Amino acid sequence: MALLGGEYASSDEEPPTTAPTVVAAPDVSLDDPMRLQLMLAKPTDTALTYNVPYADLARPSQGPANPYQVASGNPLKRKNALTGDAEETSISDATFTAQHRTFQSLGYARDPTVDGAYVGDLALAEASGGRDIVQARYSKEKSAEYRKKRLKKGDASIVDGEGAYLGPWAPYEEKEESPSSGEEDVVEAVVPAKSTAVTKLVSDYQDDRTNSETTEFNGTAQYDYQGRTYMHVPQDLDIDLRKEPGSQKNYIPKKLIHTWKSHTKAINAVRFFPNSGHLLLSASADTKVKLWDVYHNRELLRTYSGHTKSVTDTTFSPTGTHFLTGSYDRFLKLWDTETGACTSRFQTPSKAVPHVLRFHPSADTHAFLVGTSDKKIVQFDTRSGEMTQEYDHHLQAVNTITFCDDNRRFITTSDDKSLRAWEYDIPVPIKYIAEPYMYSMVRAAAHPNGKSVAFQSGDNQIVVYASTDRFRQNRKKSFRGQNNAGYAIDVDISPDGQFVVSGDSGGYVCFWDWKTCKMWHKIKADEGPVVRVAWHPQESSKLVTAGLEGTIKFWD
Repeated sequence: MALLGGEYASSDEEPPTTAPTVVAAPDVSLDDPMRLQLMLAKPTDTALTYNVPYADLARPSQGPANPYQVASGNPLKRKNALTGDAEETSISDATFTAQHRTFQSLGYARDPTVDGAYVGDLALAEASGGRDIVQARYSKEKSAEYRKKRLKKGDASIVDGEGAYLGPWAPYEEKEESPSSGEEDVVEAVVPAKSTAVTKLVSDYQDDRTNSETTEFNGTAQYDYQGRTYMHVPQDLDIDLRKEPGSQKNYIPKKLIHTWKSHTKAINAVRFFPNSGHLLLSASADTKVKLWDVYHNRELLRTYSGHTKSVTDTTFSPTGTHFLTGSYDRFLKLWDTETGACTSRFQTPSKAVPHVLRFHPSADTHAFLVGTSDKKIVQFDTRSGEMTQEYDHHLQAVNTITFCDDNRRFITTSDDKSLRAWEYDIPVPIKYIAEPYMYSMVRAAAHPNGKSVAFQSGDNQIVVYASTDRFRQNRKKSFRGQNNAGYAIDVDISPDGQFVVSGDSGGYVCFWDWKTCKMWHKIKADEGPVVRVAWHPQESSKLVTAGLEGTIKFWD
C-alpha cells in the first residue's frame, strides 16, 4: 500500500507519512565543472591560467549552435559568401541580356535552375510558347512585307499637299501592329478633339489690346476751390515741401500713423512723388497701380488699370507728370499722372519681362532704361517710342539700375552675381566686378552724397560700393542684422544720408547708422515679410512700408 501512495494506508496501521518530492529535471550544468573552474579568474588577475579553445570563445551562451560552423578544418574554405556557399552558373552575357529584356518587356523569363521552367507571368509565357524577346521578332520576310505598306517618303521640295516630303515619319497604309523592337510599347494620351483650346494668355505673348487701359478717380474732389488738381504741391502744411530734399536732419520713426488698404495682393513697388513727396504711387500683384494722398485726407486718389498680370515695377518721371509701369504681361506703359491716360506703350524686341524701370534723372533727356529677364538693359525714348540703345553683357536677369556720377553713368546688378558700370548711351561696360564670394544684389539705393551705392545682397547683408571712377567695394561698410534671403527686399537711405533702412522677412524694419554701420533701431512693422520701404524726401522721420498682404503703412 505504501507503494501506491502514503495517503491510502489502512486504519489499523501507523499514521501516514509524507513522501519525499521527486524532481524530474533538476538544474544541472551542462559544462564540465573542471573546465569552468579553470576558466574562472579573479578580477585582480592579469593573466589567464587556462588556454581557452576557439570553440569555447565563439560558442553562444544561449540558443542553437551555428549551423555553418564546422567541427574541424578551416570553415572559410567551404564558404564563398557570408552565409554559405554560392554556386556559380555559367551563362553568357547575350543570354542574360535577352532574358533580362524579356522579363522587362513581357513579364516572364526562363528559370536557370530548372530546365523548361519560367518565372514571372506564367500564363503569358505559355501563350507565347516561351519565346524570348529575340525570338519574338518578325522574320525578315514578314518585316519586308510590312515595310511595303508604308507610304513613300515624298519629294523634299514639296512642303504641303500631295507628294509632300514625309521622310522617316511616313505612316502606314493600314493600321497594323508594328514589328516588335524589343521594348514595351508606350501608349501616349491623345487630347480629345472636342477639348477646349488653351487661352491666348497661356500660350501667346503677342500684342493683346483686348484689355484697354482705364482709370478711375477715387478721391472726394478732383479740383480744389481754385481749380487745382492733386498735382499741386500743398502749401498749407507745417512743412515746406518745395525745399531741397535732405536739407533737414532725419530721425528714426517710432509709431504708426496711418494705413492704406485697397490692394488685394502683394505690393511690388512704392514711389513718392519727386522732390515734394505729397503723393504716393503703389504697384501691386493685383495688376493695379494706385495713387494715394500723403497729406490732408490721406485717401485713395486714382486707380490705373491696364495690365493683365502682376505689375513688377513703377517709376516717376523727373517732373512727376508721368510714370512708367512694367508687368509680367511683358508690356511697358507710360501714364499721365493727372488724367490717368495711357500715353505710350512699349515692348522690348525679345518681349521679355521687365524687372526694373528707371527714368534718366535729367528732365530734358526723355529716356528711360529697362532691365529685363533676358539679361539685357534696353533704352527707350518716350517721344518717339523707339528703342535707342541696348546693353547686353549680363548673363542672367537684371535686378537693379542706379544712376551715378552726375547721371553720366549707371550701375547694374544681375542674378549672375556680378556688378557692371556703364557710360550712359555706350553699350560697353567700363567696370566689371564678379568675385566668388559675391551674392546676387536684388535692390539698390544711392547715397545722397553721390559717392556710394548700397546694395541688398542675398547673404543677409547690405554692401556698399563706390560710385566714383574705381567702383570698388567699401569693405569697412557692411550692414547686418536683417534676414532677406529668399525675398527681394528694398533698401533705402534717409535724405540727409544719416540712416540706412531695410525690410526684413520676419516683419521688421531695421535702421542702421551710416557712419558706424551699427544697428540703430528695429521695429515690428508686420506679421509677414516687409519687402518695400521708402523714406519721405521732405519729412524728417516719415517712412512708408509695405508687405505681401497688400497694406501700406505710414510711420513717423
